Amino acid sequence: MRKTGILLLFILLIPTMVSAQLIACRDSIKGGYNFWIYIPEDYDPELCELPVVMFLHGKSLCGNNLEKVLQYGSIDALKMGREIEAIVVAPQTNGAWKPKKVMDLFKWTAEHYAVDTNRFYVLGMSMGGYGTLDFVATYPDKVAAAIALCGGSTANDLCGLTEVPLWIIHGTADNMVPVKCSQRVVDSMCSCGDTSLLIFNKMDKINHSRLARVFYMDQTYDWLFSHALNDSVRTVNRNYTMTNAILDKAYKGLKPKKLPTKDGKAKKKQ
Repeated sequence: MRKTGILLLFILLIPTMVSAQLIACRDSIKGGYNFWIYIPEDYDPELCELPVVMFLHGKSLCGNNLEKVLQYGSIDALKMGREIEAIVVAPQTNGAWKPKKVMDLFKWTAEHYAVDTNRFYVLGMSMGGYGTLDFVATYPDKVAAAIALCGGSTANDLCGLTEVPLWIIHGTADNMVPVKCSQRVVDSMCSCGDTSLLIFNKMDKINHSRLARVFYMDQTYDWLFSHALNDSVRTVNRNYTMTNAILDKAYKGLKPKKLPTKDGKAKKKQ
């Protein structure tokens, strides 16, 4: 009888527990981006709410083919074996990132999955770095922390950036997006007043493409996850650094793994 009860409990748990999944979502949001969404292993909406990591790609991955978005970034890091204990979303754009469309995607994710809205993170590189800073400047009250690599910003008002733990990283040898693009953002933030939540690394002799290694590092996600919107006092975690030597070790210990991939539209959470 006891064994029967245990078996019944196990069966009841099966519908809510899932293995890791990578889902290609097309036309899920009217007028919005197509995107990949990664659901981690043993996701159970009845037990916990998960953080959300939004990865914004650079210009080279633009288009209408979602497969391109797998070439580098947070989803590729998962396929390489990096563990990220979060729902990871990677949209695709065919032009400059639009803050409202990124927000629409975050709202869609919150409607369909059990997410912790106090732990919404954004990171991007190059054009994705621009998209990250434009988004945070527009919705500073929605973002727990953000990382912008070799980017800049087109936002008219950058004062919102001072309200969010923000890590801006740019190489001085970047010939595609000059470091002055990030410097302008920092200068504008300084003119707004308090920049105590900002970390700005100008990395000597680092070129544009080398910073893509940041997406494959444990410390990238550990730093993001150390912040939350409901922290009693908003501070920035300065216990992490970024150096050329650290970038050298970005792929250390990674072992590629196959993620179950499928097409589909997720149903709204019950």
